Amino acid sequence: MHNVDLFLKYLPVFIPVLIIELVLMLTALIHVLRHPNYRFGNKVVWILVVVFIQIIGPVVYFVFGRGEEE
Repeated sequence: MHNVDLFLKYLPVFIPVLIIELVLMLTALIHVLRHPNYRFGNKVVWILVVVFIQIIGPVVYFVFGRGEEE
């Protein structure tokens, strides 16, 4: 089986995962940029975590990094 055939076979699984990742990343990134308070780290660290650690990065931010709302 060629790589293209394999990709097309699993494409219906990849699309929802990609959409979930993008929504999580954008939501977390918007929150990081709008709020100055973090429990750990600073804005630059959380931007890097959210953008470069797929799916887990935004979840880690919302669980551990998000500071108190004003």
